[in-house]
This record gives sequence, structure tokens and C-alpha cells, in this order.
Amino acid sequence: MQYIRQDNEMPKAIDRWGWKYHHLGVPTSIKFPNEKYLPQFKFYVSGFESSPFGIEWMRFEADSTIHKLIQTVPHIAFEVENLDYELSTRDFKILGTVSNSPSDGVRVAMIEHNGAPVELIEFDKNK
Repeated sequence: MQYIRQDNEMPKAIDRWGWKYHHLGVPTSIKFPNEKYLPQFKFYVSGFESSPFGIEWMRFEADSTIHKLIQTVPHIAFEVENLDYELSTRDFKILGTVSNSPSDGVRVAMIEHNGAPVELIEFDKNK
């Protein structure tokens, strides 16, 4: 029998797996002030540092190598303690390659859940 979450309960990823909310990534075509360019992925990010909700705007170049689902559908991102463990113990559809590092000491993987992208982030606590 499948467990049905009640309205007042946190999602399983937070409540049972111990994941922590990190940000909401929203694709846009609008150029925002103070964008940061990630040349390895050919896209710009902005807003994360100043949003009290962790909203990050993402503007992609036409030839960005980022998966098209991520370029067109907002994603939620969770911090995880051990990215390899999470990916090896759960049945996730992985988008692209694992460990696309946006910055030093950060490892990420993008997965798809029912047509929505979800980002898993692991931080090297020694960095």
C-alpha cells in the first residue's frame, strides 16, 4: 500500500530522507542586474544572494549544454549530505552528468520527478 502524505506533513525528502531546501531555480529570458555568468554551462544566474526565499533566476544562452527541461521548467534544489548515496539508493532518472560543479567544493546532480527537474547539491564542508 502506498503511503499518502497528509496536508500538514513535510515531504518525504525532508521529513524522512533529511534533505534541506536550498533554492528554487526559475528559467527566464529577462536580464537581471548583477547576473553571474557560468561559462562552463553558458548561462547566467542572479537573485540567489538577495532573495529571502532562495529564488534564483537562470538565463540561458542559445547554445547552453544544460538539459532542455532545466532551461524551461523551474526546479527545486535540496542540499544532501552524500550525493553518491542518494543517487545509488533511490530510483531516480538522472538528467545529464553527475557532479557538474558550478563552483569549487560543490557537486550537483539533476534528476527528473514526474516531468519536473530536481537538483541535489552536496557541499564539501572543508571548503
